[in-house]
Amino acid sequence: MIDLRVGKIVHVEKHPDADGLYVEQIDIGEPEGPRTVVSGLVNYIPIEQMRDRTLIAVCNLKPANMRGVKSFAMVLCATHKDGKEHGIEIVNPPEGSKPGDRVYFEGEKYAGAQPLSQLNPKKKIFETIQPGFTTLENRECAWVDPVTKSVHRIVSERGACAAPSFVGASLS
Repeated sequence: MIDLRVGKIVHVEKHPDADGLYVEQIDIGEPEGPRTVVSGLVNYIPIEQMRDRTLIAVCNLKPANMRGVKSFAMVLCATHKDGKEHGIEIVNPPEGSKPGDRVYFEGEKYAGAQPLSQLNPKKKIFETIQPGFTTLENRECAWVDPVTKSVHRIVSERGACAAPSFVGASLS
């Protein structure tokens, strides 16, 4: 199971060796402190909108080196249905969320499921479920099961996660 958690950017700067990347320190409620995360959002989201931003982080992807900086999570974003040239938005957690709050797919099958500590990259778990990530007519984020076509909102105990303005967007 994928590990989605609320995070808060506590520091952000442009990557020293890559024009299109930010290097963020994101508090996801862990005792060891913020995680370093590298995101390719420079061309889509101004740095001022990144500072102190609350977001959803995918926390159990295999750490990846991005131009010499190791990234330990991924910021969940909505990409406009007509492509990234039409915009990318950071997914918002429910109002009142705090760093470390768990986020999961709605439904009995998923609510109590424990996430894996790290997704096995050989099994391509994230790559398998990612095409089902979307935003609904009300901008709420959801995962559509490719087999059953059932819709599972992406929620926490405080409510549903949502894109600021995109409907029918893909999430990644």
